Amino acid sequence: MRITEAAKRLGMSPRMLRYREALGLLPQVRGRGSHRRFEEDDLAAVAHGMELERRFDVSPAELAFAMRVLSEPGVAHAVRDLGLRIGRIQAPRRALDFEKEKALRLLRGRSPRA
Repeated sequence: MRITEAAKRLGMSPRMLRYREALGLLPQVRGRGSHRRFEEDDLAAVAHGMELERRFDVSPAELAFAMRVLSEPGVAHAVRDLGLRIGRIQAPRRALDFEKEKALRLLRGRSPRA
């Protein structure tokens, strides 16, 4: 189906559907042609994205950025670094730290020998 019908079935304007496409929130176009054609799977994917926006109270742009974080390691690393710096994400414990803490607990549990 064409964009006008797809937008109507999704309850939005064709302009909003094009905006979502520009953000990367629509499935990739299959095949070539001058006009994008929408299949039922495309509509289901867009509807799912809209449901996520409602459920998590985010905008289409915020959802698109979340997709970038999930798909681009460099972006994920930069966002994680910010989260660590502002305290929203805790630094992972290293294995050596765990072993050190374990050894200290064991030493504290021993009673001194006379």
